[in-house]
Amino acid sequence: MFKEAKERIEKLKKLINKYRYEYHVLDALSISEAALDSLKKELFDLEEQFPDLVTPDSPTQRVGGQPLKEFKKIRHDKPMLSLNDAFSKEDVYDWLERAQNYLGRKIEPDFYGNLKMDGLAMELIYKDGVLIHGVTRGDGATGEDVTNNLKTIESIPLKLEEARDITVRGEVFLTKKEFERINKELAQAGKQIYSNPRNLAAGTIRQLDPKITAHRKLNFYAYDILEPEKYKTHSEVRQALKKLGFAINEHGETFNSFGQVFEFHKRWEKERSGLPYEIDGVFLALNNNEVYNQLGVIGKAPRGAIAYKFSPKEATTMIENIKVQVGRTGTLTPVAVLKPVEVGGVRITHATLHNFDQIQRLELKMGDTVVVSRAGDVIPQVTRVLKELRTGKEKIFRMPERCPIDNSEVIKDGAIYRCSNPGCGARLREALQHFVSRSAFDIRGLGIKIIDRFIDEGLISDAADIFELEESDIAGLERFGEKSAENIVREINEKKKVSLARFIYSL
Repeated sequence: MFKEAKERIEKLKKLINKYRYEYHVLDALSISEAALDSLKKELFDLEEQFPDLVTPDSPTQRVGGQPLKEFKKIRHDKPMLSLNDAFSKEDVYDWLERAQNYLGRKIEPDFYGNLKMDGLAMELIYKDGVLIHGVTRGDGATGEDVTNNLKTIESIPLKLEEARDITVRGEVFLTKKEFERINKELAQAGKQIYSNPRNLAAGTIRQLDPKITAHRKLNFYAYDILEPEKYKTHSEVRQALKKLGFAINEHGETFNSFGQVFEFHKRWEKERSGLPYEIDGVFLALNNNEVYNQLGVIGKAPRGAIAYKFSPKEATTMIENIKVQVGRTGTLTPVAVLKPVEVGGVRITHATLHNFDQIQRLELKMGDTVVVSRAGDVIPQVTRVLKELRTGKEKIFRMPERCPIDNSEVIKDGAIYRCSNPGCGARLREALQHFVSRSAFDIRGLGIKIIDRFIDEGLISDAADIFELEESDIAGLERFGEKSAENIVREINEKKKVSLARFIYSL
């Protein structure tokens, strides 16, 4: 296990560093941010499990990319850290447990949460109350001096009411409305448009001509002052920033239980579309600054805070197996059996591969690490293979020559593989319909239309598969919600035990 983990960690580090360079330096990421986050989370978890394998060059030990050459470099007095990610309630529980283990004592539940802006971290340095430097995060130790561009942002005060030396940190971002306006102008001018507001904000803040930056109307929310010893809590820091004249995100709240934290996260995941700016999760920290500071830093991140991300529309996972599903018309469809992963708020264990041509096009093998996408709340699909993570143990998949249902010959019809017996799929359908009928297992929630859907989506290929269905398998289907999935699985579980007579009849 140690040897396999070491090999996996090395491959993950190399691939993540490649994508991080694209993201932070080139502003041209060739993989989705959600999929990159998924890879980083896997690396973090592996290093937690095998701490002896953590090396100084690991992506978990650094913050951002290299500073660009066009701007003067400024070294941060105190490193600008990043945050480790959490994607589930279990991850949040684990975060607090790690903090408690580090301190060797229980930590009282006193949390501060706010919306996590999808923008660029920035540092503002004031001398005698006057803004003298605005610096990007850069590599965490050294950033780019973009003061002239930051001075075009109306929400950044050029002079404070108090003549004091102070360093403030916050987030530069673009509103959705401004993002659409700028992209429209770029398209009309025949120029390349940006894929998201974060990338456009990054490109804007690095413009050598401040007039271009001024035209794009960036925004800024402050979130920290580099003198935490003056304030007892995170919430006090936010209010102090407001008094100094900085715009802050007004949605911050304090919590005294994880239940309140999860409710806050759930609420904003539902309501984020109504916000004027993009968010990708919530910021969560221990509110008490004394405890927060005692916890210090691990790698590139503070122990006392995390980014509790919203469920991604894409994630990375592994293909554990590929099974062949026979549909109602006798069509054979390969279905990927996945290492469970959460995508779009649903735990995913299967993904359709459509047909054998798609497997060949993706050059997919059993054991591969893949990107799984679930857009528009439909059944997830494998969209990409990360070949850089192969170990050599992956296996080539071949379509069967005989039908797995009735052993008839399989024939190829264009891109489609089909059982040569025209009645094959219909017999499977009738057999399953009989199995759940009132005189058999009496699973009334599984009507013929639902059985047809489950067959076509590759969730069931025989009666035994019915009892392995999970809520997440069903909730991931279009027109099925969490409630209907819960009802179906509950009824199946209630009917697992039947009389011997019913069992024999069902077979």
